[in-house]
Amino acid sequence: MSSVDAAEAVVEGAGDEKVATKHYTFLAFLTLLNVMNFVDRQLLSSFSNYIVPDLGLTNTEYGLLTGLVFIFFYAFMGLFMGALGDMVHRPRLVAAGLLLWSVLTAASGAARGFLSLALPRMFIGIGESVLTPTSMSMLGDRFPSSKLGFASGVYYMGVPVGVGVSLLIAGYLGPAIGWRNCFYALGVIGVFLAVAMAFVKETPRKHHVAAAAAGKDLTKPSVREITRVLFKTLKQSPALCYTMAGGVAIHFVLGAAAFDQLWYVQERGFDRAYIAQMTGWIGVVGGILGNIAGGLGSDWWQANRKTGRTMFLFWALLILIPLGIAYRLVDPASSFFWLGVFFGFFQLGIFYGPTFSTIQELAPTEIRSTAVAFYILTLNFIGLGVGITASGYFIDVMTEAGTAEPYTVVLVIFSLLSALAIPLFYLSGKHFHRDKAKLLSGA
Repeated sequence: MSSVDAAEAVVEGAGDEKVATKHYTFLAFLTLLNVMNFVDRQLLSSFSNYIVPDLGLTNTEYGLLTGLVFIFFYAFMGLFMGALGDMVHRPRLVAAGLLLWSVLTAASGAARGFLSLALPRMFIGIGESVLTPTSMSMLGDRFPSSKLGFASGVYYMGVPVGVGVSLLIAGYLGPAIGWRNCFYALGVIGVFLAVAMAFVKETPRKHHVAAAAAGKDLTKPSVREITRVLFKTLKQSPALCYTMAGGVAIHFVLGAAAFDQLWYVQERGFDRAYIAQMTGWIGVVGGILGNIAGGLGSDWWQANRKTGRTMFLFWALLILIPLGIAYRLVDPASSFFWLGVFFGFFQLGIFYGPTFSTIQELAPTEIRSTAVAFYILTLNFIGLGVGITASGYFIDVMTEAGTAEPYTVVLVIFSLLSALAIPLFYLSGKHFHRDKAKLLSGA
């Protein structure tokens, strides 16, 4: 048995890899909540061809609404919520966040301009910031290390499925009942799910169970102590820092992709309902396949190679990022264009399982929720914040300057920036096992 395996056996229980059925059921429920999370979050982007003209928004204003107005509160409150998730009853915390963002999603349907939409968007970010750090912490306590890539991949099916479903809502229900009624309806559904979540029992925390078995009495950590441990871990783990930096780079293009629906209609000539329907179906299928590939593939890679899960992403992105750039430049009538749409969603899906499971494995168990929240802070505030807000600004500048196809130019530029993730994930994969052994040995 290697030093890493021996250390893991002490923490996780002598190789016990069996997962109870109830944990898979809980994973499915959290995944459903994550689908709702991303349906609500992406509604503004999916309905952009309806909302932008209806409210008279500029690209800069639209970029702010999908970018910094939402992300600033989502990212920074997420760090606080992550620390809170390491201290309080986690299912009730998730229920409170879900209730808040659902009520405000419904309120967004009554917006009449930039300011009246910006206000609920701010507080939606606060509510949604609860879900993922707390959920990933609970999953880390229910699944062994060898299955964390799978569990994270399934949970993060919520991203492409949620994005795809929001597009399908825009494509099918938008023309039938209008964008405002869609916002109202999704808010009501979220309230019912919040009530159900409030009755879920807390998941025993692994480090509490281990302490109890050893006859020790653990006190709840303070925010100051959690913060100290987090930054000590970041300082001592290059693999953790490279993983976070690679995630930020990927999110540059994910941010710019908020303008995809406007690009499809204004520069590629598609009907707004038709392209929402097509990309919705492609997004659901491509995203699910990407999540399965990322979760299972990265678990297999880490178990059978001498490098971590993020090395799997290194090889995948070497293929996927060039495809994502090329399809922006081809004739939309060609089959390669639709393959590019598919692989864009596949890339979105493949990313989450390997990186979030890596974050959990490289963070001490007592601060897993906070570590995930800090990662989300960097992804959103730096990656999405820069990608969305800068894209909107430069599209307006290029449009005023008479640039041909400003959406295309900006989307290609941010796709090139996202390629910075390739060397970062390579370095993360190379350092992973050494950094994990150091963590488990207590060095």
